[in-house]
This record gives sequence, structure tokens and C-alpha cells, in this order.
Amino acid sequence: MTPVLRAAGAGDAEAGAALHRACWREAYGPYVDPLLLDQRLADADRWVASWRHQLASGPPRVLAEADGELIGFAVAGPARDADPPAPIELYAIYTRAAWWGTGLGRRLWEAVRPERPCSLWVLEANARARAFYARLGFAADGARELYAGLDAWEIRMVRP
Repeated sequence: MTPVLRAAGAGDAEAGAALHRACWREAYGPYVDPLLLDQRLADADRWVASWRHQLASGPPRVLAEADGELIGFAVAGPARDADPPAPIELYAIYTRAAWWGTGLGRRLWEAVRPERPCSLWVLEANARARAFYARLGFAADGARELYAGLDAWEIRMVRP
């Protein structure tokens, strides 16, 4: 079945948080300490509260759904860096691992793609994600920082 993209609504907080947690496990599991990842994912209520807050006040999120199940999401908004290289930041594109390589990530990107330059942060060790973003026109700009929450290095990529 071809996934359907739709805007996230207030009623999607619990399913969205569960999706987000599952995507983190699949995407970051190979690159970060498993115990640290487990600790970050343990408090499901915190993830749901975060999704509720972001759905109410943050930029719009686009969800991907197949057979009634959420399988991916994307969100972009104002850059959060102190001295941003671009006015817009891609906060997230996640799909379940079963959907990697299917074109769903590109569809999600197209759904949130800004008309202006855009930046993002990606785990330095995640060659698959870095290659995906490079195919979308992003390139590393030399910025690098430790993402303390996962004790992993990130690099910034920018799309003009």
C-alpha cells in the first residue's frame, strides 16, 4: 500500500510519540550506547507530553500512514541555532526501518520542504542518513557538536 501523508492533529500525540520512540530505537540503536538509549526512551509519558505540546504550539508536522498505522513523520521550522546558517531548520524526518529506501523519506521532505535555505543536525556516525540528506542537496558546513542526550557527535548540514 502507498502511504498517505497528512497533517498531524491533536489526537495524534500518543501514536506520534510511540512512532517517534520506535524510530529513535531503529535509527540510533546502531550508533549510541544501548543503555543510554533505553533511558532516553523509557518515559513514554514524557514523549506524549512533548508531542502534545509541539502539536499545539510548534510548526506543523506531516505524518505518513499506511494501513491505519503511523510509519513516519517530518517537521521543519525556524532555525534554533544561535547563529543559524539558514532561516529554516529541518527538525526531523523519521520513518520506520521497514520503509527505509522506499522513497517515503523523500516524500516527507517534499511535504515540509521550505522555499528558503535550510539546515539540519544529523548523527555524524549515521552514514545512511547523511547520504540521504546529501541526495536532497544538503552538505556538511563544518559545524559539529556533542548531542549530550545521546552522547553522540552531530554534524550540521545545509541546503542553499
